[in-house]
Amino acid sequence: ALTLAMVFAALTVLSGCAGHPRAPKTELPITATQARAVTIFRGDGSRASWQDLVSATAGSEAILVGENHGHPLGLAAASALWQDVLERSPNAALAMEFWERDEQSRLDEYLSGVTDQATFLKRCARTNSNYPPGHRAMIEAAKAAHRPVIAANAPRPYVHLARTEGFERLASLSPSQQALFKIPEVLPARDSPYRKAFDDVMEAGHGAEKKDQAPPDAAAALARSERHDAGFRSQSVWDWTMAESVARSIDQGNRPTLLVVGRFHVDHHGGLVMALEHLRPDTRTTVVSFADEAAPATLPEADRGRADFVVFVGPFKE
Repeated sequence: ALTLAMVFAALTVLSGCAGHPRAPKTELPITATQARAVTIFRGDGSRASWQDLVSATAGSEAILVGENHGHPLGLAAASALWQDVLERSPNAALAMEFWERDEQSRLDEYLSGVTDQATFLKRCARTNSNYPPGHRAMIEAAKAAHRPVIAANAPRPYVHLARTEGFERLASLSPSQQALFKIPEVLPARDSPYRKAFDDVMEAGHGAEKKDQAPPDAAAALARSERHDAGFRSQSVWDWTMAESVARSIDQGNRPTLLVVGRFHVDHHGGLVMALEHLRPDTRTTVVSFADEAAPATLPEADRGRADFVVFVGPFKE
């Protein structure tokens, strides 16, 4: 399953716009038929077909697709969903976690034909690892349909600043800098499921304490709490910036706007979903979460309510 540590690693790989990347693969390794032959459940546990999934998006304003980073079948299925949404909704737009707001002009240059693909890839340092075939197929589909692609995420320097110096430091920056991120207006409570899940992942990432060890003293417990709080500030800047990007896109007439994002952000009414609800109440939203596990006969209890649709794509295989 996707962990927050994987999210951190994925964003670390996105190394801005420097370097000389290898050209990404030009074709999806998964056929369109395979991509649409996945096992799908609704959040209540009932089975759903691919057409059920596509039809459910027809009246949506926001479609939040929670992926497992780098999963070949998962990304192919997400790309197939985007293409089917495009066919039904000519005003649709694509938004992506994996592009930061300060890269928007480079995306726009490529989509409008100002730059060619080689220049685009070089300027944004895209490689097979940070620009896999599924993501490329989504952007190419948007380009062919003359639809926008939104660089939805906050640039990493500001996310880092939120972690190390807090939201007050972000608020002190210039208006042009503040346009690149959204400071969270509210945060989930410490005892909320989303915050608890975040803390669990943080703890696992730093090495969970062994059962036979003595519990940490007060100073160690405080340090751990402060570390978690700092990490959650970064997580929340991601959530709120992407939610704001989606809300703005919808208000500009891009309906639906389909956001592709790591599933931790949206699973079980995650922080991004909560931020979008706060920023744009009553948005008609469909959440789709991809599970990198073998398809079960019935939806496991732990996955019920995880999303409007849960799509099983099997374990990750290189």
